[in-house]
Amino acid sequence: MEIAVAGKATLQGTIEISTSKNATLPILIAALLSEENIKINMVPEINDVEIVKKLLQNLGAFLVKNDNSLCIRSFVSNIYPDYDLVRQIRASLLLMGPILATRKIVKISLPGGCAIGTRPIDLHLKGFEALGAKIRLTGGNVIAEARELKGNHIYLDFPSVGATENLMMAAALAEGTTYIENAALEPEVVDLANFINSMGGRIHAAGSNIIKIEGKKRLHGSTYTPIPDRIEAGTYMVAAAATGGDLLIKNVIPEHLKATTAKLVESGARVQEMDREIRVQRIGPVRPIYIKTLPYPGFPTDMQAQFMAYLSHTSGSSVITESVFENRFMHTQELMRMGANIKIEGRTAIIKGVPQLSAAHVKATDLRAGAALLIAGLMSEGTTFISNSHHIDRGYENIVDKLNRVGANIYRN
Repeated sequence: MEIAVAGKATLQGTIEISTSKNATLPILIAALLSEENIKINMVPEINDVEIVKKLLQNLGAFLVKNDNSLCIRSFVSNIYPDYDLVRQIRASLLLMGPILATRKIVKISLPGGCAIGTRPIDLHLKGFEALGAKIRLTGGNVIAEARELKGNHIYLDFPSVGATENLMMAAALAEGTTYIENAALEPEVVDLANFINSMGGRIHAAGSNIIKIEGKKRLHGSTYTPIPDRIEAGTYMVAAAATGGDLLIKNVIPEHLKATTAKLVESGARVQEMDREIRVQRIGPVRPIYIKTLPYPGFPTDMQAQFMAYLSHTSGSSVITESVFENRFMHTQELMRMGANIKIEGRTAIIKGVPQLSAAHVKATDLRAGAALLIAGLMSEGTTFISNSHHIDRGYENIVDKLNRVGANIYRN
């Protein structure tokens, strides 16, 4: 599928942010920890959510959609999630924790997702071993088995979001107390902990370096609404600044966007924070800046591509260092097709600003690269055609409609 983006747009108006993709996916998966009724509100209609819903059904869960809420009643009857679904989405690896905790054995193929670099699963597996599981790798599958999971001290060599979430879910039903040290600090981790606690779990200090989990024998039902999507919000903030626009972005938690806000202000944009709202304006030129991606609360790797598109139209040279993933500059070649002047040196990109980008036929290589090309298309002269647009729909709910309502002219071929 292809998206056509008319250039020289100026975005003005109000955009409402959807529920976080990166919070909703693990929360839906964590519903497997309880056999009672779970209701998740404001579930975004995006491709990644649809895949996770199919995975839950494949495992034995019963799902009912009611407006934008999803009711889940789970009993894990299948310990081997469908390969064709697993290979489509990285979050499928998170199924290991709940299945292992409830069925004592899980078999899963190595997962897919965006091709943005190697994301080893050894942190997950070492953590499961610390909880008492035996791990086998065979024929491209991972098998984890434990008669009983028991709490332990787990140290993560890197504050991996996925490993923190997976181990938190497994430990929620383990016997005894688990401590996860050097845990990820991301708001989505905190949201998952809050959801598990809403089911009767005992997770303490999520959002800090050491998370304490007191295992329970069973968890009960819950009704829960995940947090807003900070990456969707950040994407629209950058789009407002890139087009010299004026956007009021609603349903946000400004605290989650501090790094994005700081870099936009440094680049010359005006950002006004309010309760659950952010207003972004830009009138003057874009100033060059330096960015280094880091785990939260540092600058998010998921915003790197969007900023690269934005900074391609500065009056000087900007530098972006990608320290989280080693292969996350795949959008660079596509931006260069549009006239951007970018030089890659290892994990560093040097972006020399050009007076104007030009429309081109480009390809979205992953979710955030697709968002960057949308922003570049809005800035450019002419109409840009973005192929592989299904990547964009993996993580942005109704993005075409939302942008068209604030001044864009985008359509699907």
